[in-house]
Amino acid sequence: MKSARGVIDTDLNYIYQNALPEFKTISGKNMLITGGAGFLGYYLVQSVLFWNSKVDSSQWIKLTVMDNFMRGVPKWLMDLKKDKNLHLSKHDITKPLPDHIEDFQYIIHAASIASPTYYRKFPIETMDANVNGLRFLLDYSKARTNTQRPVKGFLFFSSSEIYGNPSADFIPTPEHYHGSVSCTGPRACYDESKRYGETLCVNFARQYNLPLKIARPFNNYGPGLKVSDRRVIPDFVNNILAGENIKMFSDGTPTRTFCYVADAIIGYYKVLVHGRKGEAYNIGVADPEINMEDLACKIVEISKDLFQYQGKVELKKSPETDYLTDNPMRRCPDISKARAHLGYHPGISLAEGLYRSLVWYSDHREGEEA
Repeated sequence: MKSARGVIDTDLNYIYQNALPEFKTISGKNMLITGGAGFLGYYLVQSVLFWNSKVDSSQWIKLTVMDNFMRGVPKWLMDLKKDKNLHLSKHDITKPLPDHIEDFQYIIHAASIASPTYYRKFPIETMDANVNGLRFLLDYSKARTNTQRPVKGFLFFSSSEIYGNPSADFIPTPEHYHGSVSCTGPRACYDESKRYGETLCVNFARQYNLPLKIARPFNNYGPGLKVSDRRVIPDFVNNILAGENIKMFSDGTPTRTFCYVADAIIGYYKVLVHGRKGEAYNIGVADPEINMEDLACKIVEISKDLFQYQGKVELKKSPETDYLTDNPMRRCPDISKARAHLGYHPGISLAEGLYRSLVWYSDHREGEEA
């Protein structure tokens, strides 16, 4: 597994083995993934096609990826374009859906800007995708209620950011915690639009009995997350691949738990299929909760073996004025609800996930801005 292809094959087989019941339920159906050209789309899409490669044609999932492709179609998706079960649809989700849209039984709304650097630059676009785009999809789902092929599962990607900066009494953070979030700060465009998106889902589920489910991702990382994304792990990796010291734009004390993307994807398919209507689920890992300095040191140690890296960690001031404004000091999920309701049991350790990520990045050293 010392190549990016080896990491991808290992991950896809892991997802396949651990999400078999979910793929069996979706088999033979039409699925839509909005924002499928992004980070989470990388394995959401490839895992469906991997399923199709393992089963009889009667069980194939027909997948449509809807994205605005603002930066073009990424190479990994272009490489899959000839697959007969994959359709790429260029569409801006902030605009009304196309008139002639297929009948989808499963929908994943993942179209959003998720990197703090970029949603601070594009706050209106961020809110429009999370609210207006979601509303178009909810209205579509409602309109199909009494048809022969109604929507059977709808997953809205919310965020752990909806919790804001929890007090110590709510670490690990359970789903019933209401959050402590600024509605006017530099992160509010993302945080509050995700919160309102959840409110839309909950009320559409209650009012129209729609199968709407909500996932709250906690610091997912791994293959598909561009080195240019400007989140913490890609930033550290970017420094390493450039042969520079790791630049840490904090004092190193904020803590997080990090969930490797293969475990996260399994969780999202479980929420889509088995989640309860109108309910939210934390998807992440409960431990280890690690501070940023220790995270950087772990990445340095792995990089010494992989790349003969000789750098160190140095504290720097971010060139972004609002880089740390409203940044939570701790982020750690309580995942007992996902364990109990969905049978979600993430199994890839932080050390293994970081190793796989660094191997993947070794073959993906460049990435256009997110």
